[in-house]
Amino acid sequence: MHRDVKTGNYVNRDLSWVEFNRRVLQEAQDPTTPLLERMRFLGIVANNLDEFVSVRVAETKEKIKAGFTQKDFTGYTPAGLYRRLIKRTGTMVAEQYKTYHELIRLLAKKGVNIQEYTDLNVTQQRAMDQYFHEIIFPVLTPMAIDQSRPFPLVHNKSVYLSVMLQKEGEQEGEPFMAIVQVPSNLPRVVQAPIRANSKKKTFILIEDLIKHHIHTLFSGYISLAAQEFRVTRNADLFINEEEAEDLLEAIEKELRRRRRGAPVRLEVCKDFRPDALLELQDEFDIQDPVYEIDGPLDLSFLAGFVDSLESFSHLKYSPVKPVYPLEFLPRESHFELLRKRDVLVHHPYESFEPVTDFILEASEDPRVLAIKMTLYRVNGDSRLIPALALAAESGKQVTVVVELKARFDEERNIAWARKLEKAGCHVVYGLVGLKTHAKIILVVRREQQGLRRYVHVGTGNYNESTAKVYTDVGLFTSNPIIGEDASELFNEITGYSGPKALQAFRVAPDGMKDELFALIRRETEHALKGKPSRIIAKINSLSHQEMIDELYEASQAGVQIDLIVRGVCCLRPGVEGLSENIRVISIVDRFLEHSRLFYFENSGNPDVFISSADWMTRNLNRRIELMCPVFDPELKKMLVDILNLSLMDNVKARELMPGGNYVFVKNEKPPLRSQTEAMGIIPWKPAEWSALT
Repeated sequence: MHRDVKTGNYVNRDLSWVEFNRRVLQEAQDPTTPLLERMRFLGIVANNLDEFVSVRVAETKEKIKAGFTQKDFTGYTPAGLYRRLIKRTGTMVAEQYKTYHELIRLLAKKGVNIQEYTDLNVTQQRAMDQYFHEIIFPVLTPMAIDQSRPFPLVHNKSVYLSVMLQKEGEQEGEPFMAIVQVPSNLPRVVQAPIRANSKKKTFILIEDLIKHHIHTLFSGYISLAAQEFRVTRNADLFINEEEAEDLLEAIEKELRRRRRGAPVRLEVCKDFRPDALLELQDEFDIQDPVYEIDGPLDLSFLAGFVDSLESFSHLKYSPVKPVYPLEFLPRESHFELLRKRDVLVHHPYESFEPVTDFILEASEDPRVLAIKMTLYRVNGDSRLIPALALAAESGKQVTVVVELKARFDEERNIAWARKLEKAGCHVVYGLVGLKTHAKIILVVRREQQGLRRYVHVGTGNYNESTAKVYTDVGLFTSNPIIGEDASELFNEITGYSGPKALQAFRVAPDGMKDELFALIRRETEHALKGKPSRIIAKINSLSHQEMIDELYEASQAGVQIDLIVRGVCCLRPGVEGLSENIRVISIVDRFLEHSRLFYFENSGNPDVFISSADWMTRNLNRRIELMCPVFDPELKKMLVDILNLSLMDNVKARELMPGGNYVFVKNEKPPLRSQTEAMGIIPWKPAEWSALT
């Protein structure tokens, strides 16, 4: 098959990610977004940027260090890409802090003030002095740097104070340097006493309080400057799974090494002392990027700060209470219902509770013989873990595939794995070299007609917390074909069983990519023959070059392709002769768009799938991912409705232009915000949907 490999046909993955985080920043800048939610989005921007620097920028720096000069398929060498990334992220950081100062001013007008110590009145200062001496001072550890005390380990992404000191009575000589870590286990923001006859709340940042009292840590010395700095380190794990005797122990060892990962970025406060900066640059071997920050370092604290302001709910989104799916009401047995029909649940508009209840019922049902489940990211207070433990303790065969390599959740997953093993569960860590990213539960139950399998397949993690803020779908079914495939999948993951011909599922890395290519080519053939053809895909990212090339060829054959890609998209839509039949939109709104849904027209006999996989190289080539067809006509229509609702969004949708930039969708139709509309038609009401369309 002919491939056009012109580098201009593709958008670079990392530069596309920068554009995605810019769209998140737009939500913080949007005056129609509630004020405290704008603060929350600003915190998300900071957190996203931290992860991007510690993984993607770090990887690019490693390639440069290793001497890589080869261009990627988008035409960038590591050095050329690095320069572009530093320039664009620098611009974003400047916008980020400009937005921060604007929001702080607006927040003050609403009665919430984040001030400096010197702005407090005498009563407030006394209270803050007491808080410092009683709570903060005992936790602080001043660390001097001299010949006998080398530069201490600086923790990844922690805020520190660089303290330049002069001995009392000495006016000349080089200043001494010390550092103090701002405690991460104390609240970053401290509330001062309310002024008399005032309803306004006043807060102070903990580092400002420490700076004001820095002299208490260094008796006999005068503080010349106490200024904030922060280091971001390479956070990737390097694990040779084939040589590791115990994967869990190998990952624990690597997590300890991560704390000493190579420094990638240095952030310092505005007007940082040049001599202190040179000292830090020399210690961390960083010339760039060094970001001089006009504001508090690490704005990720804003999300927690917003949550703490309980009396300011009028400045937040109105609360949404997910509805319990009508199909499961009254709360009858999942097994009885699923013998009659399949059920599709749409989070966060519909509750995650049916998933938890499914496991709870299975754990207590004496007819259930086995429960098998994958766990990728689980919330800290998950009810699923005790239910699985209870099932194992009651004699059921419980198998849990725990992905230890889920980035930044490794330590939590290790803790869950140990707890499940202690309860008697069979804990498996997946296949060597592959992350297990599929989301699936299999329950095997003895019934009068014999054994029956009940299955849940999802697009998102089994995480009760994120299910409240991520849009995902989950399919409950007792379809025997899906049940048999589920058994085969678990046998492959947990045993030595090789890949088998599955009836319904398509699993990466063995067959999903080829199946997707076949489905795209089928649409291409239909278009060439004048038959109805169309592709709609809702994914988080699209960066797989071969997949993009397949979509280009389908477009050139006349297939209408609509892609709803929240984040990275390396495809260029709307290019004459290449992709003029492809439209790409991204929706960034209150909830994180997370579901993966695929629609193929198939000449009037559509195929519809839900999946755990994005269309990225890592998902299709290096992970165990799952794509599951939806057979029930009513549920297929529901998924198509969800896709169409996203495509109709002209409030929060941005369209990708051929040049790689995004613009808000503007048309003559009445304003339609897909997430808001979904709240009003869940449970899915066909009459309301028909009226909407």
